[in-house]
Amino acid sequence: MQTPIGRREFLASAAVGTGLSGWLGRLAAAAPDAQRPKSCILLWMAGGPSHIDTFDPKPEAADNVRGEFKAIETLVSGIRISEHFPRFAKLMQHAAILRGMSTLESDHKLATYHLHTGYQNRAGAVAFPSLGAIIARELGKRDVALPNFVTIGRAPQEAIGAGFLGPDHQPLSVNDPIRGLDFVEPAGDKAQFERQLELLQGFDEAFHSHYKSAAGETHRTAISRAVRLMKSQQKQAFDVSREPDAIRESYGPPPAATVRTAGGKMAGGAERPGSFGQACLMARRLVEAGVPFVEVVMGDGVGWDTHRDNFPRVRALSQECDAGMAALVTDLHSRGLLDTTLVVWMGEFGRTPQCTGGGRNHWSRAWSSVLVGGGIKGGQVIGRTDRDGAAVADRPISVPDFLATVCTVLGVDYKRKNHPPGVDRPIPIVDTSKDIHLLKELL
Repeated sequence: MQTPIGRREFLASAAVGTGLSGWLGRLAAAAPDAQRPKSCILLWMAGGPSHIDTFDPKPEAADNVRGEFKAIETLVSGIRISEHFPRFAKLMQHAAILRGMSTLESDHKLATYHLHTGYQNRAGAVAFPSLGAIIARELGKRDVALPNFVTIGRAPQEAIGAGFLGPDHQPLSVNDPIRGLDFVEPAGDKAQFERQLELLQGFDEAFHSHYKSAAGETHRTAISRAVRLMKSQQKQAFDVSREPDAIRESYGPPPAATVRTAGGKMAGGAERPGSFGQACLMARRLVEAGVPFVEVVMGDGVGWDTHRDNFPRVRALSQECDAGMAALVTDLHSRGLLDTTLVVWMGEFGRTPQCTGGGRNHWSRAWSSVLVGGGIKGGQVIGRTDRDGAAVADRPISVPDFLATVCTVLGVDYKRKNHPPGVDRPIPIVDTSKDIHLLKELL
């Protein structure tokens, strides 16, 4: 987690040119057009949730596979999911469950990178941009105050970056949805703030006149965007306290007050129950304001990595996830935003069919993800696993298949090539070195 800086350090860093090629250099926004562009909310389930205990139950399997949870019917006849997603079950007409996910990495970091970028992470290779950075570049705008890419929660830093797309497309990170965006209010009174800005701009002008460079121009743009956000009323999109109590409560009970250590971390390093729902609410506020890509992370610390105590932990996580995700989909639909907002639910892989010693281990050969809204054809399941959920029996879905489909739903050409600096070959948005099979059932 990035350590917060104080307001004085904020302006001091601007004056000396440090710290602003990060999130301040990435502020842009997508203002509503006559035809609203699409946006994406990625609900990242850190740790890898069990497909069998969530969206691919196996009631006919042996006890050590089936586990403790029952399967329930959804609003769509024939589609059953875990009993701990009862609210989402009533929204299945908007969703597609992809039960044929079959991927290449079963290590947390490698799989997280793979699912975020579409490429495998190899030492010394190209730093590939994440999906959020790609969508920020393709669908974002540079002439308004809000950022194009926001992460909420402790996002996987090794996987969410802009890679070779550069600092303009890095995400703005919000660690705590209850606290919102830190240090966005000007330090001191307005007159003092304007004097500080004038001084800073004078330094920048003098430096730029003698040392013209791309880095210097990026820094000046960063300052401009930071100030624009600080002065803009759009920053209120980060403040979930502005929502009516009934709306906030529909996303799940807000968490208790945060207890932090001297280093700014929560005591015990655990995610507060309830923060996921409020993060989903912030995500809705952000896409409503025009942000094209928001990633909400659930599973700080151990999260869905249930090598131990699988059933009590998955039960608690599922119930909290169900409240937040169902409220998000319902809220988007009621505001006329669901057709233009694609909600993606996934982790880095699934879990083993056999539950031994009370836990399930990593399993990437067969698992599930979920897509909702965005204009897709909902109310369906794509792909099928075998009786035990150990292998894909029908319609395998690779990472390139999945990300190419997501890009297509969002109106982005996944075949478009970028030209990374220092690399002598163009690189497509999605790895097209192997055949890609779009999920045409969704389109």
